[in-house]
Amino acid sequence: MIRIASRDLNRLTGLRSVTKDLSPAYFAMVMATGIVSIAAFMLGMVSVAVILFAVNIAAYLVLGLLTILRLVWFPRAFLSDLVDHERGPGFLTFVAGSCVLGSQFILVANNYDVALALWVLGTIVWIILIYGIFAALSVKQTKPTLANGINGGWLLAVVSTQSIAVLGTLISAHWPQPYRLELNFLALSMWLWGGMLYIWMIALIFYRYTFFDFSPSDLSPPYWINMGAMAISTLAGSQLIINAPDAPYLHSLLPFLKGFTIFYWATGSWWIPMLVVLAVWRYVFKRFPLRYDPHYWGAVFPVGMYAAATWQMARAMNLGFLQVIAQYFVYFAIFAWTITFIGLVSTMGRSLMTRATG
Repeated sequence: MIRIASRDLNRLTGLRSVTKDLSPAYFAMVMATGIVSIAAFMLGMVSVAVILFAVNIAAYLVLGLLTILRLVWFPRAFLSDLVDHERGPGFLTFVAGSCVLGSQFILVANNYDVALALWVLGTIVWIILIYGIFAALSVKQTKPTLANGINGGWLLAVVSTQSIAVLGTLISAHWPQPYRLELNFLALSMWLWGGMLYIWMIALIFYRYTFFDFSPSDLSPPYWINMGAMAISTLAGSQLIINAPDAPYLHSLLPFLKGFTIFYWATGSWWIPMLVVLAVWRYVFKRFPLRYDPHYWGAVFPVGMYAAATWQMARAMNLGFLQVIAQYFVYFAIFAWTITFIGLVSTMGRSLMTRATG
């Protein structure tokens, strides 16, 4: 009896330890798993898409429970992260993860009810976080320098905004008029807001790249969101183009929608070689240790999103010659997801063995 009680106490202690140190950006795993599943589904890999869909539901529920427990058990640490320049934007992964999972429910499972619930939840949390976080960062008395305070994770503000637009366009196709008209207008507005946020933030990030000291530790995986934010903006724009027959104002804006969608895609494409070069510099020349970190999900997501966005843009604008890019990138995305997932499982296994022997 004492042994059982001791074992239960150890488990509870272990759970509290995991919860206390939970990264606010861990829902990037849901984002990454969801978009790789969607990209696989678009390119006809249905079995892969379904397996990843099941994994993603489990990941979303587990991370949701751990986040709630962290708020209950460690409210001070939770709120401290919320108003931290480096960690605060990571909470927006919950919004993007909810909406990407909602998109999976529509595309993979044809379930609009759950998708709508996730869209409503994501939108409400987006309103709270987007204004709460940036208002708190604005009025803080003590602030870090630009070099220490900004990173690619800030672009999660763009990703979360565009994820609401993408899921909104998918839901609108299932709604009758005039709700279809109104939801498409909201999606259009979110698409434009996301573009505005990207311009503001990428200017600061690029300035930080080129005018401040740059060490290998500064090049954290979320910098891949430089590309991922443009990829999801491309996907949202492509969905609006597809939905143009449902809304006269979208039809009248088609040249603008098409031009900016290609602009977003081209910008995202420009970032890929740059990020690869910087990754080689970090891991090969500077020999930065490559080991599992939850932030690596933030690097998997852009690769999967680029595959999905390229495929959908080619479909929306009859650019069939671009589809070959998506056909190759989806394999890179599946490979990156698999390696990161193996890293997660391996890290969890070592942690459990350490606790068992300790």
